[in-house]
Amino acid sequence: MLEQVLPIGTVVMLKGAIKRIMILGYQQSPTQDMQKIYDYIGCSYPEGFIGAENMLMFDHSDIDHIYTLGLQNDEQVSFRKDLEAELDRLGLRK
Repeated sequence: MLEQVLPIGTVVMLKGAIKRIMILGYQQSPTQDMQKIYDYIGCSYPEGFIGAENMLMFDHSDIDHIYTLGLQNDEQVSFRKDLEAELDRLGLRK
């Protein structure tokens, strides 16, 4: 499995899950105090975003299978490198 930050739009299956998830964002916390920060936030696939109450936060280590990667172009590669460098600097990269 890829160990780098996955692009927005990537579709994955989480360990023990029965429904695919599409990655919508990065570094999310369910609480204001940010005690736990998850690697990704996603929505069910193929339905897409149907409301905030249906969003799921998860970590890279929770991914069992990657079905398809989201768009990868120069802009995404640059963003990924910057994000990974910042996560390393903050000690948040797992």
